[in-house]
Amino acid sequence: MDIFDNIDDLAIEEETIINEYINPPERKERIIRPRPDHFRIWDSKEFHRRFRLRKESVQYLLSLIENKIKHQTERNQCISPMLHLLIALRFYATGSFYITVGDFGGIHSSTMCRIIKKVTEAIASLRTIFINLPRSDEDIRSTQLEFYKIARFPRVVSAIDGTHIRIQSPGGNTAEEFRNRKGFFSFNVQAMCSADLMFQDIVARWPGSTHDCMIFANSHVKYHFENGEFGNGIILGDSGYELTNYLLTPFQNPDTPTKTLYNESQIRTRNVIERCFGVWKRRFPVLSIGLRCRLPLAQDVIVACAVLHNLARSKNEEEPPVDPELHIPPQPIFPPAIADFTGDERCHTRNLILINYFHALPTE
Repeated sequence: MDIFDNIDDLAIEEETIINEYINPPERKERIIRPRPDHFRIWDSKEFHRRFRLRKESVQYLLSLIENKIKHQTERNQCISPMLHLLIALRFYATGSFYITVGDFGGIHSSTMCRIIKKVTEAIASLRTIFINLPRSDEDIRSTQLEFYKIARFPRVVSAIDGTHIRIQSPGGNTAEEFRNRKGFFSFNVQAMCSADLMFQDIVARWPGSTHDCMIFANSHVKYHFENGEFGNGIILGDSGYELTNYLLTPFQNPDTPTKTLYNESQIRTRNVIERCFGVWKRRFPVLSIGLRCRLPLAQDVIVACAVLHNLARSKNEEEPPVDPELHIPPQPIFPPAIADFTGDERCHTRNLILINYFHALPTE
C-alpha cells in the first residue's frame, strides 16, 4: 500500500510541473517607483541646507564630471547624472547609512554603494584643478600679501596642520595603526591652506597614529620647498613640526618681548588652518560624524570634500544653514603635539625674521 501511495504522489508532482510549463503563471507587474527630483522641488535655501552647495555650484560641478558618472545607455529607467551627484552630496551632508540615503533618493542600498563610489572618485579626480599651491611669482606675492594682512607676518605662502577624520576599524593586522592618541580610529589628514581658507594641499593616506612631522617629511611639498620652488616663501606650523628654514614654528619658551611678538603674530596667522578645518567639517558633517566605508573610498571622500570646499569658497558661498536633523558630535580638541625638536639657533630664516623684522616693531 505504501508503494502505491508513493507512485501516486510522484504522478501528481509530475502533472503539476507539466501544467506549469504549458500554462506558466502570470508574472507580477513590474513596479517602477518614481524618483524625486530634488533639484527642482527644493527652493534655494532648502537645497543649500540639504546638499551643502548652491544650485549654481552643483550645476557647474555636474558639467565637470557628467561624462564620468552617467550611464552609457538610457534603458531601464537609469538614474540621471544629477541624481547621482545629489545622492553623493546628501551622503557627505549627513554621513548616514546607505539605506537611509537610498530611501531619500528612491534607490536601493546596493545601488547606493556604487553611486557614491563612482561620484566620489569623479569629484576627487578634480583635485589638480581646485587644490594647488601658488606657483607663479605673481601668485606667491599675492598670497604673501594676504597672509601679511592678518597679523603682519612676512613671506608666508601657506599654513599647515593635521586633523583627524574618524573612520570605522579597518580590521586586519594593521588596524591598531589607525588608532590615534585619543583612542579612536582615524586618518591623520595633513592640509595646507591660504589666508582665505582655501585648501592648497591635502594628504589623506596616513593612519591616525602617525605624527604630523612624519607626514610632512614624506610629502611632495617638502621636496618642492627644499628645491626652492617657492622663492622666499615660508610655511607656518605648530610645534609638532620640525623647525627649518622654510617651515617656521613658534618659540617654546619666549624669553624676550621680540620673541613674544613673533609668537603672537605666528599663531594668529597660522590660525587660518584651524578655521579652515572648522568650516570644512561644518559644511560636510560626514567628516565629523565619521566614515563607515572602506579605506580607499574613505580617502576619496576626504579629498572630494576638500575639492567641494574649495569650489564653494571660489563661488563665494556662505556657510550652509544648520540642519536641525543632524547631530554632529563635539570635536575633540587635540593639543599641539610637542616634539623634541631643537635647533632654534641654527634656523637662519627664523632668526633673520626675528632680528630684521619683529625686533623693529613696537612690542606694546
